[in-house]
Amino acid sequence: MRMLLLYLVLGIACEVGCAADEWGEFRGPRGDGIAASSQPPVTWSEEKHIQWKTEIHDKGWSSPVVWENQIWITTATEDGHQLFAVCVDRTTGDILHDRLIFEVENPEPVPFDNSYASPTSAIEAGRVYLHYGTYGTACVDTNSGEILWERRDLKCEHEAGPNSSPFLWNDLLIVNVDGRDVQYVIALDKFSGDTVWKTERSVDFSEVPVHQRKAYSMPLLIDTDGPDNDGGLQIVSPGGRSIISYDPADGTELWKIEHRGWSIAPRPVYGHDLLFAVMDHDHPELWAIRPDGTGDVTETHIEWKLKRGVPARSSPILIDDLLFMVDRNGVLSCVEAVTGDIVWKERLEGNYSASPIFADGRLYFFNEDAVTTIIKPGRKFELVSENALAKDVLMATPAAVGDELIIRTLHHLYCISEPPAE
Repeated sequence: MRMLLLYLVLGIACEVGCAADEWGEFRGPRGDGIAASSQPPVTWSEEKHIQWKTEIHDKGWSSPVVWENQIWITTATEDGHQLFAVCVDRTTGDILHDRLIFEVENPEPVPFDNSYASPTSAIEAGRVYLHYGTYGTACVDTNSGEILWERRDLKCEHEAGPNSSPFLWNDLLIVNVDGRDVQYVIALDKFSGDTVWKTERSVDFSEVPVHQRKAYSMPLLIDTDGPDNDGGLQIVSPGGRSIISYDPADGTELWKIEHRGWSIAPRPVYGHDLLFAVMDHDHPELWAIRPDGTGDVTETHIEWKLKRGVPARSSPILIDDLLFMVDRNGVLSCVEAVTGDIVWKERLEGNYSASPIFADGRLYFFNEDAVTTIIKPGRKFELVSENALAKDVLMATPAAVGDELIIRTLHHLYCISEPPAE
């Protein structure tokens, strides 16, 4: 009887805790990789601390999004003709919904390191918003799995497949559309899917080669006036040859910085009154930008630039006064956020595409072989642990909710957590 009561209490506590957790978009609640209240494990393997492991059909690099007891991801056939949404029970790993969302007659070819289901969804209570780039956008009821609305007209020529992810603000679903042919930012009414505003990129692309007009990053909502004043809200949106700030309410351009880069993937981060954004894919640089200007501020609002060890895929993360980032080849850098000075560098094993997570005082870095390196953030390199799953391809940024780490590999979705103490 005592054990039964204990299990009932633990079960109720888990349900209450799960209901308070969310990972609603790419890089979590604030879009910066910080899981403020999460306490995931520091050690695991295929034989240890795996709560469940669920096989996911076909292929996708979208990150998991989590709301209460549901985890949603997208996936697609290798040839891109069928696009799916899959919902997994967070407690058991059982598949609750496996829904064919779109069929595509003539998909563009994509390389292996991308997929037709790479953009990460956005989720809130009762609704998940699925985006497959040029192939379609849809809102799905999370209880029934039914499609509530869809759009098939947000077309662009990706060249190497879709990647930019949407995010929610108030009643808007906002996403970048940056292809070889068209470049704009659009806000949809989240209830109907209708266009609320659409703003073309104010960059002269007439002399720019078409393959240098595209980009794969997603916008970041920042507040330059602090959390108690909405007057400073901006959408900062990296695109080909520029990074541009918009008013989230109506899409009015606030300021822009032009650069030589294109095909940008990392999401910016914000802190210390500075925006930290990666420019360019082939020769990535990290720029610290003051987001308080008007018009073209290319010559006036760049505080510093860093040209070595900058990731082309993985996003940076800001912890207190230090920036941490890992480049494609595993060079991990710690950078003074205000000055751009290098504090230290360390080489990790493997290649890196996924973005890091900060939880419970630790930083988690995920390489493409499904090995996670955990460190303590600080002014010296301090290794906590290294943890390997069965060798598989890991490109999607994981989610951290409660005491769980949700990791997606090419073939499986994992829930990693330590069992409660007896």
